[in-house]
Amino acid sequence: MHYNHDIDQAGEYAKSAIDRIRKERLAPTPDTFELWYVYYSGQGPEVSRAIEILIANKQKITDERCKELYQRFLSQTRDEEAVRRAGDQINTTIKSVTGVVRDVKYATTEYSTKLGGVSERMVGVQDADELKDILNTVMSDTETMILQNRRLEEQLDKSSEFMEELQRDLENVRREALTDGLTGLANRKFFDSEIKRIAQESVERGSSFSLLMVDIDHFKSFNDNFGHQIGDQVLRLVARTLTDGVKGRDIATRYGGEEFAIILPDTPLHAGVLVGDSLRKAVATKDVINRYTGEKLSRITMSVGVAEFNQGENIQELIERADAALYAAKHNGRNQVAAAPTPGKKKKKDAG
Repeated sequence: MHYNHDIDQAGEYAKSAIDRIRKERLAPTPDTFELWYVYYSGQGPEVSRAIEILIANKQKITDERCKELYQRFLSQTRDEEAVRRAGDQINTTIKSVTGVVRDVKYATTEYSTKLGGVSERMVGVQDADELKDILNTVMSDTETMILQNRRLEEQLDKSSEFMEELQRDLENVRREALTDGLTGLANRKFFDSEIKRIAQESVERGSSFSLLMVDIDHFKSFNDNFGHQIGDQVLRLVARTLTDGVKGRDIATRYGGEEFAIILPDTPLHAGVLVGDSLRKAVATKDVINRYTGEKLSRITMSVGVAEFNQGENIQELIERADAALYAAKHNGRNQVAAAPTPGKKKKKDAG
């Protein structure tokens, strides 16, 4: 993110950010400072909205929460800058190699021309001294050519090592950009790209898939009753359970807040309901334990809405149908699975 504030504006926003960090008793890290700077400058509407929601729900703002918000909304900018820098480095490397190749190409052409001249001189050699002189010239030119080739080999070796290292760095950047920092699950950005890809595959193959929208019941109470750290612990516990409960090509993601989304390729609605109920039961067996005291605090339950992709509908319609089913599950008492009717198909019996 680029900031174009003048010195007075920047000073005002910086002071507000520092004051807020002190008020919330947060660690004054660069990431946390930038988060609050963006909030007070109004430069990041999504950041402001997320923080306002926390404030409206009277949730405690912790270092972990700030880290999560930074990773969700601001670290992507860092990733984009890292990719841009990588592109610049690649261009520099290519120019360097190109320059060496050009030099070698010129040297090779010159060497070939000289060898042609040597052939002509060899025809008219009169004595041993002249032959010796010709051979010394050939040897000198050959050594120059060998040095040029060696230089090219060294440059290519360096470039190869650099490109391999850069590839690893870019892969790390890509992976971090698609991963939720708090839970380790794939994030919303990854979900958005994958569901589009799977929908396209389903259309091409004439197959279908199911989408599960999952929400932790009474999550706010975990934060209110036990503190935000316990709330984060609950999110991680649910994330691990979902990860353990999906198989093969299934994709579990953190959709946002306490809501998760699971994509089940090649899975019809009734099978999606069974998977959702299995995950619900698995989570319900987990105890939330205070890691400092060992005390059992509460059990977790979650509600699940399931919708099957209908050929011809857009992704937003599918998500809205799954969300409507999730709302129905919560409205009917929570800790259950509800299935969204698929247009043109009879509704399967919900699991509970």
